[in-house]
Amino acid sequence: MAVAFIQEFAIVDGDTSTKNYDSVANEIGEGPIDGLICHSAGFDHDAGVFRIFDVWESGDAAKRFYEQQLDPIVQRLVMSDPTATPPQRESTYDLHHVVR
Repeated sequence: MAVAFIQEFAIVDGDTSTKNYDSVANEIGEGPIDGLICHSAGFDHDAGVFRIFDVWESGDAAKRFYEQQLDPIVQRLVMSDPTATPPQRESTYDLHHVVR
């Protein structure tokens, strides 16, 4: 079953820099990424967040990617940049319907 994965990072003091996101995205590359249906990222100024929204073919595919690829990159970023913060919200849920 397809799943959605959301991360939200608070916009702090009006800072809309994408430095940390861009660093991580640069290391990951353009793909293809096994099991990823679509990826999006952008600012929701009304909610005061930078939101990442992914759709995955399955929860297992998402878990593999996060554990094997994303987590090591984020760990390195956090170790080298003390201003890097974790998301204020992270959520995964099953999707009822996906149109490709």
